[in-house]
Amino acid sequence: MKQPIAFLLLAFAIALPAHAQLLTPGTPAASANNGSIDRIVAVVNEDVILQSELDDAVHSVQQQYASQPGQLPPMDVLQKQVLDRLVLMKLQIQKAQDQDIHVSDADIDQAVAGVAQQNKISPEELRAEVEKSGGNFAQFRQQLGDQLMVQRLHQSVIHDSVSITDGEVDNLLSSPTYKAGEIHLSHIQISIPSGADAAAIQASQTKAEQALAAIKGGMDFNAAAIRFSDAPDALDGGDLGWRKMDDIPAGFADTVAAMKPGEVSAALRGPTGFHILKLVDQRQADRQVVTEFHARQILIKPSELVTPAQAEQKARDLYNRIVSKHEDFAALARDNSKDDTTANAGGDMGWFKQQDWGSTIGTQLAGLKDNEVSQPFQSEAGWHVLQRLGSRQSDLTNEIARDQAREAIGNRKAEQVYDDYLRDMRSNAFVNVLVPELRDTDDHSSTGTSP
Repeated sequence: MKQPIAFLLLAFAIALPAHAQLLTPGTPAASANNGSIDRIVAVVNEDVILQSELDDAVHSVQQQYASQPGQLPPMDVLQKQVLDRLVLMKLQIQKAQDQDIHVSDADIDQAVAGVAQQNKISPEELRAEVEKSGGNFAQFRQQLGDQLMVQRLHQSVIHDSVSITDGEVDNLLSSPTYKAGEIHLSHIQISIPSGADAAAIQASQTKAEQALAAIKGGMDFNAAAIRFSDAPDALDGGDLGWRKMDDIPAGFADTVAAMKPGEVSAALRGPTGFHILKLVDQRQADRQVVTEFHARQILIKPSELVTPAQAEQKARDLYNRIVSKHEDFAALARDNSKDDTTANAGGDMGWFKQQDWGSTIGTQLAGLKDNEVSQPFQSEAGWHVLQRLGSRQSDLTNEIARDQAREAIGNRKAEQVYDDYLRDMRSNAFVNVLVPELRDTDDHSSTGTSP
């Protein structure tokens, strides 16, 4: 259990503390934890990042890589990487607040429950594990809330900026690369600052070449990503996961298509900087054959005039009329069912995949034989009587492929839109790194203000 919780602590370590006090730059603050002096390491617009925040975040990264400490770069490089993520998170939180994006306690409760479920423990056990790992659960909740705010900011930014046409889906499906299955990629990104001059571009290229030389010299790619990459996923080893070929920028597709698993690309120039790609693995797409069911139902809903007990009793009466008296199911559904989508069709639900009508109905279907009528059962909607009319195996490869193609196009567009948004936000922000050793080596300003 410790490993998943440690990973979660890492994932949310880049968020902000619950009550970071706004102080004048350079003014030390008393730490709420032990009363010691807690210096400000960076000013982000009108907010600050404290040394304690940076130390906690670095510690969380070290916890995740406790079994592979060689993956981590030297401490000074790691601190810069973590500080950069803290700055980016701080800026996104500020932007979300400016746009009146809020997260309620109920939202955070739901997120906590989700994290607990993923780890197959209860929320109470999650709290105990967080505290056992040295974390503060109130701060953990706050960090979850910050992540939710950033997620909603992301959704807000891309909502009106990403549209997908049927023509785009058709073009993607007809492209040879799309039919090549899926690829697992990792990457290193060396960004070029917005409005950069020739010297800044050359500095980024030099850094990319240094990263590539380190990999060719034997450095593990994930370790190189942690050390050199400035992408948000750098501390995760630059892992991009499995994706369709067309889910990556078109300018890199030809390069990746010619690579074999384990190979690393040259430093590729993209619209936002230089990229080094590693093809971790690849796999062919399988046929997607699923079981579909044909069924019909009668739904009885409780209401102001019908109590839950009366709804149950009516469902049982209808079941008896169907099974014992052999009355017509369709006629009873038309006269009694309160499901607006199926009642007029005699309760006919058509053909559908098992979970399309929810897990409760799906579970009942799996336990019935063709033409068998279920005992009355309850769902969130009310009381149901269900009859399974048939089942079949359907090849949904093409349908699923269209859905995946649409998703791939959307992901690619959303990634580019949000990356541009972050770059613009960062370039227009006031970021003053007060600790000289934490400034980027290519930042020659006396204040550390971001480009």
